[in-house]
Amino acid sequence: MDVDRRKLLAVAPFAAAAGVGPSRDWLVNTLDQEPEPGPRVRLEDVTAVRNMFTTFQRMDVLEGGGSGRLILAEYLTQYVYPLLRRTHSEDVRRALCEAAAEQTYLLGWMAYDNGEHGTAQRYLIQALRLAEESRDAALGAHILAGMADQATLLGNPAEGRRLAQAGRQGLAHADSPACLADLWCLEARALALLGDKAAAARAVARSEAAHGRARLEEEPAWAAFIDVAYLHGEHANTFRDLDDADAAEEHARLSINAAKQQRRARRGAMSQAALAVAHLQRRDLDGAHAAGLKMLALTAQVKSSRCVETVEDLRRRMVPFGRHRLVADFNERASALVQAA
Repeated sequence: MDVDRRKLLAVAPFAAAAGVGPSRDWLVNTLDQEPEPGPRVRLEDVTAVRNMFTTFQRMDVLEGGGSGRLILAEYLTQYVYPLLRRTHSEDVRRALCEAAAEQTYLLGWMAYDNGEHGTAQRYLIQALRLAEESRDAALGAHILAGMADQATLLGNPAEGRRLAQAGRQGLAHADSPACLADLWCLEARALALLGDKAAAARAVARSEAAHGRARLEEEPAWAAFIDVAYLHGEHANTFRDLDDADAAEEHARLSINAAKQQRRARRGAMSQAALAVAHLQRRDLDGAHAAGLKMLALTAQVKSSRCVETVEDLRRRMVPFGRHRLVADFNERASALVQAA
């Protein structure tokens, strides 16, 4: 349906209340249909799906959600979801639901990064239902982290916090320090926007403690990029929202350096934006301009509406500096980039 009805789904609204009852059967009625004719699904079929997840996840991280989303939607529609309607043993069924949940989550994340929030929310809810069928608590918590991130970004930090807390509660039945670090990180983001400075700082500390225990080689494939570049980038945003410019700069630089080593332009762009805002909070327009230009260069390398939104956000934050030549220069360059996006 995503492939055939993209224009309709693109304007589907995001609804914060939709996350309250994410197990609604009407979103995944394929799980309740009678099996279709065909050979039984084997574990080898599930392995093939998992291998494709790794490919698409790396495409998203390095090139942005707008690059491969429709290709992944086609793959899910034509290959993965039909497998759910075939016959399987119970262990294969759970493994297949887990693999389908991973890819459905990734498809939702790509839509989210591409600015299609109503579509993204529907995929994330469906992914959570599939994770429930697979009985993979850690994967369900990871999906709740994505839902929390989206809710907070769209101006619903209370809902974002609730979803992050639900994910942490789910991890009582699983062990994923990387996912726990992400959930504390996202709760910190929400708390910062809610104005609870002390609680946000504590959540950042707990995120860092959990990350200190994480061994990514022992984590699932979906946790591969819950790392220094990502976590410090999000911590920078937390402290930015708390008007703590020094802490925001410290975390932003750690993220920028890690992202550069991995050639992750999207993460580097967003962390350069956080660094630029930290400079603005100290009235350092020269530093903000320099970081802003690096952000523009990185944003041009990916297809990500989130990066474009950070460009617009920085333009708004420069308004108090009036017609300064550096502001004019940044605005001119930013306008060219936004028009080309």
